[in-house]
Amino acid sequence: MENEPEEMPELSVSADAAADPIAESAKLDDAAPAPGEELNTPSPVIEDAVKDEPVKAAPPPNAPAKKKAEPESWLETVKTIFYALLIAVVIRTFLFQPFNIPSASMENTLLVGDYLFVEKFAYGYSRNSFPFRGWPVGDFFHGRLFGRDPERGDVIVFKMPNPNSPDYNQDFIKRVIGLPGDRVQMINGQIYLNGKAIPKERVADYVGPDEFGMVRNVQRYKETLPSGRSYYVLDLGPNSNEDNTPVFTVPAGHYFMMGDNRDNSDDSRMEVGYVPAENLVGKAEFRFFSIDETAVWYEPWTWPGAIRFSRMFTGIV
Repeated sequence: MENEPEEMPELSVSADAAADPIAESAKLDDAAPAPGEELNTPSPVIEDAVKDEPVKAAPPPNAPAKKKAEPESWLETVKTIFYALLIAVVIRTFLFQPFNIPSASMENTLLVGDYLFVEKFAYGYSRNSFPFRGWPVGDFFHGRLFGRDPERGDVIVFKMPNPNSPDYNQDFIKRVIGLPGDRVQMINGQIYLNGKAIPKERVADYVGPDEFGMVRNVQRYKETLPSGRSYYVLDLGPNSNEDNTPVFTVPAGHYFMMGDNRDNSDDSRMEVGYVPAENLVGKAEFRFFSIDETAVWYEPWTWPGAIRFSRMFTGIV
C-alpha cells in the first residue's frame, strides 16, 4: 500500500557488539583513517611473508670483523711475494744492480768488501745487461739498445771478453782509459795517451793490507785526464812488467780498461784485452756498504767492528 512505510536496510551486528556497543564503537574509530588520509589495508600475502621471514638480530656495536678464510690469506701472501720479486727483478735488470768487490785491483778507489750499485742504463742495454745474458734469446741479440758512449775515467763493470781466459764472461770492474781510436802506452809507470803523458802527481802513501794480509805503505799518485777528471792510483813497485808496455791502438767499438792498482790488475794491458761495447754491463755509481777482512761470516760478533761506516753511501770517482 502507498501509505506503508519503506523497509529499512538490515544491519548486521555481531554478538560482541550487541553485548558491548561501546567497545565496538571504539574499534571502528581506530580503524577509521585520519582526515585526508587513505585507509591502507595490508595485503594478506604481504602479511604472511612478513610473518614467515625470520627476524635478524643486529650486530652489536664495535663487533670484530670476521676473519678471511685461510686459503684467501695464503693467496694474498703469495701475491705479495710475487709482486715484490717482480719489482726486484725489474730494478736489477733495467735500473741498478748490486755488486761486491772481491779483489784489490781497483785499490784504493774500491776496496775488498765494498758493496756498490751499478747503473744499468748508463750506456744502454745489451744481452750482457740481463741475467744469464738474456738466455735463450740473448744469442740472437747483438749490439746495444739506446747505446751511449762511456767517458774516460768512468768506472765500469763489464764481462770478461777473452774466450781463452778461465774467467770468460765473468764480471770485471775497471776504469776506462782509452776510447775507440786512442793510442795508449805505459812508460816507466806513466800513461801516455795519444802520445802525451797524463799528468801524475805524488801524494801521501796508501796504508793497507796486501794480498797476504800484511799492512804496508804503497806509493799513491793522482792522475788527471785531459777532461780534467782526477783519481788516485797505486804503484806497488817501480819498473814492474806492467809499467812498460807497447802502444795499444783501441779498435772501433772497443775500450781500453785499467785497474787503479796498476801493478795488481789484470786489465787491457794483459789477458782482458780490448773490451767490446757489447760487454759493458753498467757504470759504478756509489757504495752502499763496506766491511773489511776482519769479519768472519760464522762469527756474527765480529761484524759490527768490521763495518767501514765512512765508506757507506759515498760516490765513486
